Amino acid sequence: MKIQKLEDMKVWKEAVNLTVEIYKIIKNNKCFSKDFGLRDQVQRSSVSIPSNIAEGFERQSDAEFSRFLYIAKGSCAELKTQLLISFKIGYLEDLEYKNLKEKCDYISVMIYKLIVYLKKK
Repeated sequence: MKIQKLEDMKVWKEAVNLTVEIYKIIKNNKCFSKDFGLRDQVQRSSVSIPSNIAEGFERQSDAEFSRFLYIAKGSCAELKTQLLISFKIGYLEDLEYKNLKEKCDYISVMIYKLIVYLKKK
């Protein structure tokens, strides 16, 4: 199936859903509400993942798309690091952290597979 529009991309949808979930968790978490620096970093890196997928997709070039996918993958790793720090300092519960980490890992693998596909194309 050829992807005609951004909204057809599963990886983009998953990344958007992760970002929304992160915003909801932060909104309801008193620790994050007081820690502006970490809160803003977590939000920025989560938003960066679907945003870079979208920007790369709209560039209409496989090379450009791949470049932005690498940036999105990097943002995914950045987010995982920030989530681990949040967990270690007690801002996230164990299950909450594991769930978010699994979603980051899943999205990262999807991005990687898309990069490999574009390189073979």
